[in-house]
Amino acid sequence: MKIKPLSVCLLLAALLFSSWMQAAVELNDDVPETYSVKKGDTLWGISGLYLKEPWLWPELWDANPQIDNPHLIYPGDELYLVWVDGHPRLRLRRGREVKLSPNMRVSPLNLAIPAIPLDQIGPWLRRNRVMDAQEIKNSAYIVAAGERALLAGPGDTIFGRGPFPDGERSYAIYRAGQSYIDPVTKEFLGYEVIDVGNAKLLSSNRDEVTELEVTRIEEEVRIGDRLFPIEERILDASYHPQAPEQDIVGGVMIAVAGGLTQIGDMSIVVINKGKRDGLQIGNVVAVYQAGKHLFDKIAQTNVVLPDTRAGLAMIFESYEKVSFAIVLKATRPLSIFDLIKQP
Repeated sequence: MKIKPLSVCLLLAALLFSSWMQAAVELNDDVPETYSVKKGDTLWGISGLYLKEPWLWPELWDANPQIDNPHLIYPGDELYLVWVDGHPRLRLRRGREVKLSPNMRVSPLNLAIPAIPLDQIGPWLRRNRVMDAQEIKNSAYIVAAGERALLAGPGDTIFGRGPFPDGERSYAIYRAGQSYIDPVTKEFLGYEVIDVGNAKLLSSNRDEVTELEVTRIEEEVRIGDRLFPIEERILDASYHPQAPEQDIVGGVMIAVAGGLTQIGDMSIVVINKGKRDGLQIGNVVAVYQAGKHLFDKIAQTNVVLPDTRAGLAMIFESYEKVSFAIVLKATRPLSIFDLIKQP
């Protein structure tokens, strides 16, 4: 078969890119030759044990016939390091706890080692969303509670007004929280909306005032809270940490779960960049602390110190203008308005 010159160029470019990616993998000092997987381990943690840049984990695990799916390694498995054509690779010996046949995995899926611990992420996703002003304005809302009560709890009757879509009987109750403002551009990015509870319809959704019953609460339900059809949110147990495909310009942490000021490992943070900026679920970003402004007494001039790298975070939910991220590693206490950059 005759290969066209353009195809040859593309092939060479692909080979060069592949070689560059392989060369970019750098092992930590004193990595273990063998490692036994333990309950509670994560793909990220194991990759970080071996790699200085854990988001390049595909280069360590890839092209490995023994690890056909690195998200399905199990406690008791043994990993061992080998070198293939001058590049590090992890090989696998199955542990006694996992029995395999050619076509079936007997061990339950929940024993598999996930990339990121979902117990840190799930509660946040269930309780928090981001919406723009128009979405909130166009939603149904609670206009009154039974017996003129200002607050409501499980089993209480509430009354809603606004659009109730046909076929929807169950609703989530949300309350608008803080507004997210870009500290760099001053652009409005959206509202935090917080889960308050659930309710079910008791009357026709075509009535001017719709009757509902509160079925679950996280906080007391108030007049003015918003009603949205319940949205199924399925967590993917296989987050794939990787670097963003495009540069992050003006990235900043703008909020943290619980309103804390100090941020550390496994903290949940809000970033002022989202889908429109190229951030996707699984992207790993670096956290930097801005360099201090100092006066140089010798030169008699002001000087700005370089930004200092202080941690890593991974995007686990991305909206149009903002993203939620979990801090994977903090080398020093982090704070709101720390910078977000390429890893």
